[in-house]
Amino acid sequence: MLDDFDVSRILVVTAHPDDVDFGAAGSVATWTDRGIEVSYCVVTDGDAGGADTGILRADMPRIRRKEQTAAAAVVGVTDLHWLGFPDGAVVADLALRKAISRVIRIVKPDRVVCQSPDRLLTRIYASHPDHLASGEAAICAVYPDARNAWSFPELLDDEGLEPHTVPELWLMAREHPDRFVDTTDAIGRKIEALHCHESQMGDRGEAIGDMMRTWSAAMGITAGLPEGRCAEGFQRIATA
Repeated sequence: MLDDFDVSRILVVTAHPDDVDFGAAGSVATWTDRGIEVSYCVVTDGDAGGADTGILRADMPRIRRKEQTAAAAVVGVTDLHWLGFPDGAVVADLALRKAISRVIRIVKPDRVVCQSPDRLLTRIYASHPDHLASGEAAICAVYPDARNAWSFPELLDDEGLEPHTVPELWLMAREHPDRFVDTTDAIGRKIEALHCHESQMGDRGEAIGDMMRTWSAAMGITAGLPEGRCAEGFQRIATA
């Protein structure tokens, strides 16, 4: 098992802009504070989100990329990879596996953080079909695709991207997390990052902040931290 002090680079793969901020921005801020390089891989531009805001769908991809870039900067991330798959229609096919494998080979992370491929009926919002498909494709990209020279050989032959083995996966939104990050000192930045997604927040900004503090405090209790501490939880999968 890798300790954070053994980790130099982390790649977070999510379906939509703002997914990482709901699920892991506190952890990301904590990691970057420790000097770990964190990169984002965003599968869609989120053009199907925020329909109730009156923003034209044609304008949404540009707006959401800008918002996610700003949110990433709040928690110390400047390296973002956009895959451009259609929002609301993500499937865990070979095209998506190849695209994520490409990013893994570019970033060469020690850890990949992604969404769960399993539907969690007690938290249906975490189980958007795009989340499930992105999680499944990310797991397939970690094992076996990104490490196997014979998977998508054009990545090596045409693009010069050597295979890369990711030692571990951390899955978000799991019913029984077994890895926790104390995010008490980063909860403010997590909420600030979420507020960057103005096209999605509408008039829910204050409520979102309260909700994040409540969720984070509950996870802190699950993690066994002292009362009043905040945490984010993950399930770790050894992959090497």
